[in-house]
Amino acid sequence: MAGPAAEGPGRGRGWRERRPGPWSGLRRSGAGDCQEEGPALPGPILQSILPLLNIYYLERIEETALKKGLSTQAIWRRLWDELMKTRPSSLESVTCWRAKFMEAFFSHVLRGTIDVSSDRRLCDQRFSPLLHSSRHVRQLTICNMLQGATELVAEPNRRVLETLASSLHTLKFRHLLFSDVAAQQSLRQLLHQLIHHGAVNQVSLYSWPVPESALFILILTMSAGFWQPGPGGPPCRLCGEASRGRAPSRDEGSLLLGSRRPRRDAAERCAAALMASRRKSEAKQTARAVPPTRVTRRSTQESLTAGGTDPKRELHPPATSHEAPGTKRPPSAPATTSSASASSSTSSSKRAPASSAPQPKPLKRFKRAAGKKGTRTRQGSGAESEDLYDFVFIVAGEKEDGEEMEIGEVACGALDGSDPSCLGLPALEASQRFRSISTLELFTVPLSTEAALTLCHLLSSWVSLESLTLSYNGLGSNIFRLLDSLRALSAQAGCRLRALHLSDLFSPLPILELTRAIVRALPLLRVLSIRVDHPSQRDNPAVPGNAGPPSHIIGDEEIPENCLEQLEMGFPRGAQPAPLLCSVLKASGSLQQLSLDSTTFASPQDFGLVLQTLKEYNLALKRLSFHDMNLADCQSEVLFLLQNLTLQEITFSFCRLFEKRPAQFLPEMVAAMKGNSTLKGLRLPGNRLGNAGLLALADVFSEDSSSSLCQLDISSNCIKPDGLLEFAKRLERWGRGAFGHLRLFQNWLDQDAVTAREAIRRLRATCHVVSDSWDSSQAFADYVSTM
Repeated sequence: MAGPAAEGPGRGRGWRERRPGPWSGLRRSGAGDCQEEGPALPGPILQSILPLLNIYYLERIEETALKKGLSTQAIWRRLWDELMKTRPSSLESVTCWRAKFMEAFFSHVLRGTIDVSSDRRLCDQRFSPLLHSSRHVRQLTICNMLQGATELVAEPNRRVLETLASSLHTLKFRHLLFSDVAAQQSLRQLLHQLIHHGAVNQVSLYSWPVPESALFILILTMSAGFWQPGPGGPPCRLCGEASRGRAPSRDEGSLLLGSRRPRRDAAERCAAALMASRRKSEAKQTARAVPPTRVTRRSTQESLTAGGTDPKRELHPPATSHEAPGTKRPPSAPATTSSASASSSTSSSKRAPASSAPQPKPLKRFKRAAGKKGTRTRQGSGAESEDLYDFVFIVAGEKEDGEEMEIGEVACGALDGSDPSCLGLPALEASQRFRSISTLELFTVPLSTEAALTLCHLLSSWVSLESLTLSYNGLGSNIFRLLDSLRALSAQAGCRLRALHLSDLFSPLPILELTRAIVRALPLLRVLSIRVDHPSQRDNPAVPGNAGPPSHIIGDEEIPENCLEQLEMGFPRGAQPAPLLCSVLKASGSLQQLSLDSTTFASPQDFGLVLQTLKEYNLALKRLSFHDMNLADCQSEVLFLLQNLTLQEITFSFCRLFEKRPAQFLPEMVAAMKGNSTLKGLRLPGNRLGNAGLLALADVFSEDSSSSLCQLDISSNCIKPDGLLEFAKRLERWGRGAFGHLRLFQNWLDQDAVTAREAIRRLRATCHVVSDSWDSSQAFADYVSTM
């Protein structure tokens, strides 16, 4: 390898003074993409140079190695194994170990979970670890209490943030906890730089059991492109003079965390609702009237002044998202404001003078999680323990009769009005509008009424949004507001929403009616994935005052023609009405892929009706998938599908196909497949095919077959090594060329490892085999233990 390079016109004084290294004659590689896969460095050379390399010099040789046709992927993989000490997921396909290593290295350095001085391969005083690796970061994950946000917006890391703004595409939040005001202000600046002035297109939130309303709304509004500088925060140097002179309005500041008063989170509102409901039920059951405790204006002012809020504004609060204007509040349900709850411990022990108007006793505010900072806590441990004691026994003593609706009334409020301003949500038109993301994903993030209303308010004008995922968010009756906002968004001229993924435990609407409503609201939708796990009658009660879903949501009118290309549906228990599903299929003439999961029909005739509809109205259908369905009595319908000359891929996953009449059904199935020249892929996992069924399928590849099948999945089918070996020999005998992929996961191949290896060796001469080392005996023991 060449020694130190001579001075050239493109190299300055800084280059000449550097200490010559083993790769000092090579230029620094360009930023960005991975090199194409070439021959790896020879083993002895790799072993000799690896101890001399650090990641900074290794980066500099990338361009030269690419020109020489050499691949450094083995070096980066070796560094990953030795330094990261984690094994990538089996589902992950790593195309570039260099990019994967540098992205993980950046995250570890940012969070302080790796010490760069502990290994010479990571330490070099002439390089900044964050700056050097930031150009490889495509996705960044922020966890817990927003670790890393403050460091990234600090002035010493300004160049790091600028680099991230151009390279980062996906921003993820996982397991967020309560954070202080300083961390939220740093996050505000970070989101403004990465989204509004950067290239971030996707924001995903994962596993946030009790979302903090203020933080959640901040992430939503910034993702939607709204921006307002925080109070006392530094002005953005990229926004220009127009944004520096504007002062935030009071409403806008309260939404974007400009207010000093923290919002109450979902757990507090739920606890307050339970306490109010309990007091109301007790008042109904007892004949003795308890005189209400009055709150004096003087005591309230003292407690509010001590908490740092304006007493005049708090004594006369406007309608908030917890209570709509005109809502009649029960006598025992107080106004759920932060100031009133914070002053309950001091004001409840005082009596009001004669001139004071009687007021209901305010609800106690529960102590927040121990990890939360920057919020007010009540004085005295006795009051806190009393709150916890009361809460535990109130929850335990709740009665079911009539109280579910009462809790919904107190926690959700009356949501009859569709104008967000009537629920305390500010009008965002006054805010500056910047670039917004195109993909929003919320996984296991329960949405309170306030958060759901904010999301719906933003969605109605979020024209840049292309993909929306709402997974297990507990929407309940807020699904109606979501549909209204999606309908308003669809009416916008520049609406780009083309993919919607919706899943939840319960739904106030049956899944097929919900699907019809979504298709009517979004006729330009291309991809729709919807799943409901359990049928719901009493869970997530309807909006107070409404006897059922709004009339414009459901209806008997025909669904207009739509642009749906991919439809995935996961059903709860119970038979589904086939005519409703057929109405959706008839309106989806462009459908190319259909997936039905856990679908149950009243009779095989209903299933046949659905298949006949597919044949008549969905001529563009290419892929059809059935999962966890009992098709043992639908063998004629299965044969009808296999004779369809438009389908290219069919999946019967755990459908009990061969449970009845296998000796008669298998030859009929093989005959149908031999005459189908358009079917390219057949997936039959979990159908107890066995050795006999596998040998029968081998006839599909015989010489007299017209089949063009190139992908076969026979995973989880109780196949033994001797049967697989005979299958391989038949393929060799018929002389079929390579037919593509064969998947053999979770079969009984461990019963004879030698025979299994011989069978796989023979099969690999014909097709690409994908298998695993599965312990069938342990799996059977686990199955028996759960019976």
